[in-house]
Amino acid sequence: MDFQLSEERQMLADMLNRFVRDEYPIDVRHKAAEMEGGFDPAMWAQMAELGAVGALIPAEAGGFGGMGEDIAVVFEALGRGIVVEPFLSTGVLGATALVGAGKDDLLEEVVAGGKMLALAHTEADSRYEMSRVSCKAEGGKISGQKSVVLNGATAGMLIVSARSSGDIDDEAGIDLYLVDAKADGVSIRSYGTVEGGHAADITFDGAAGEKLPGDYALLEKVLGAGVLALCAEALGAMEVCKDLTLDYLKTRKQFGVNLGKFQALQHRMVEVTIAIEQARSITMLAAGQFEADRLTRERSLSAAKNLTSRVARLVSEETIQLHGGIAMTWEYSAPHFAKRLTMIAHMLGDEDFHLYRFQSLEGAA
Repeated sequence: MDFQLSEERQMLADMLNRFVRDEYPIDVRHKAAEMEGGFDPAMWAQMAELGAVGALIPAEAGGFGGMGEDIAVVFEALGRGIVVEPFLSTGVLGATALVGAGKDDLLEEVVAGGKMLALAHTEADSRYEMSRVSCKAEGGKISGQKSVVLNGATAGMLIVSARSSGDIDDEAGIDLYLVDAKADGVSIRSYGTVEGGHAADITFDGAAGEKLPGDYALLEKVLGAGVLALCAEALGAMEVCKDLTLDYLKTRKQFGVNLGKFQALQHRMVEVTIAIEQARSITMLAAGQFEADRLTRERSLSAAKNLTSRVARLVSEETIQLHGGIAMTWEYSAPHFAKRLTMIAHMLGDEDFHLYRFQSLEGAA
């Protein structure tokens, strides 16, 4: 398998990396996270103009990317700034659902940065189980509650998973519905998340929804795209943590010499570097197999999420340990990256969930 980026993707990666480095330092991120809605609309529009949103959407739907490799390139660059703008909720989860449902007319506004989307799927007692849906759909009316909907309060349209038949854990009977966030019967309670950004708890009380073509298979692919995006974002954040730690070890002195001179610390940094490269390899494999058959795709994604979650925890812990007390201060950037990595490890399934899922999928092969 060729792990080299195409010329176009390399140009996109270079452009986004420069933008994040020059225009999105940690203090800009803090200001954006403190704004109403948890992000900066002007920054979102600027990034959309650069093509960061369009790269996540296929050409036939108005974008110029949409492949697994495109998601990986964009989100690794975003991870270098732990960007809080709604790329995951709108550009990946929401857009992948609309692309799969053939709603290309709505995606033009998404590509331009004008319309925002949110996937309302998680419920209070569902944990990571994708098929555990109690929200009901009867006659096009949605009733139930969704929890921790990323950017749910700022989205103009909601993609809602609801059950028309079957038991609470059945894959059969789950459909996706397009719901106007301002429709009657939609109640939204927004709140800030621990690592920046916003989420919302949403209650539907007979809200009107348009049933989208596709069923649980589409929902599974949507969540898989989110898993890939998170793995790639973690790569970018881990690279920054590694670079910050190396710079610190080269400048901080103890007992009259730089910390980087101590062989034990050198060994720990080597272990971190090797682990990051392993996570990169398996994420690139998952990106390359994103358009493969369902079993191949889902196994690759679960393998990537399991390993990346474990490496994210290692990198977070080593970053803090090797820095010492400064890595626990608000003013320094490293703890914010470590915090985001910790949350990524638990989003859309933690390492234990994906290990179990990988084993289950292996048994189904």
